[in-house]
Amino acid sequence: MAKYFDVHPENPQQRTIAAVADLIRSGALLAYPTDSCFALGCQLGNRDGIDRIRSIRSLNDRHHFTLVCQNFAQLGQFVHIDNRVFRAVKAATPGRYTFILPATAEVPRQLLHPKKRTVGVRIPDHAVTQALLAELGEPLLSSTLLMPGEEEPMTQGWEIKERLDHVVDAVLDSGDCGTEPTTVIDFSSGEAEIVRSGAGDTTRFG
Repeated sequence: MAKYFDVHPENPQQRTIAAVADLIRSGALLAYPTDSCFALGCQLGNRDGIDRIRSIRSLNDRHHFTLVCQNFAQLGQFVHIDNRVFRAVKAATPGRYTFILPATAEVPRQLLHPKKRTVGVRIPDHAVTQALLAELGEPLLSSTLLMPGEEEPMTQGWEIKERLDHVVDAVLDSGDCGTEPTTVIDFSSGEAEIVRSGAGDTTRFG
């Protein structure tokens, strides 16, 4: 059964955040809120967690996983980013965008797009996610919690706990966090290509 943690949306209880971070370090798969919608997350090198996310969402090996980062210093360890792209990404973060960029050697091979050698990265504007990332001290490997064949992600923590009780290890809940996934911008060619229009405004990349 999944452990259920309920925290304040603006001032999450530090003891609870620390307990969730410890679970992630011990190999747990977490459902957690972001500034766009709920996501599934695990530690970067957690192969079992990656396989479980693929299984829950019925994903193939071309799916771009996302490294959810606390800040730009962390993001820069995992992707190659030139000055022009840096400025565009910096202006849109933190926020409801995922950027696809060429990965550095720090990114485990099983997370990379098999042909492009790219990975998704983002910096969320969400107090609970930021508190968890600060406590963890490293990015969360993540994917939107969107079930196969469904149009919208689940929005209620209790519903996620009820439905995914035996396939995730923990649910972190801070109330509603929306149903619209991030806007995905592919910068791997150096130019902005809008892959998915979502919660983030696309006009700045038009």
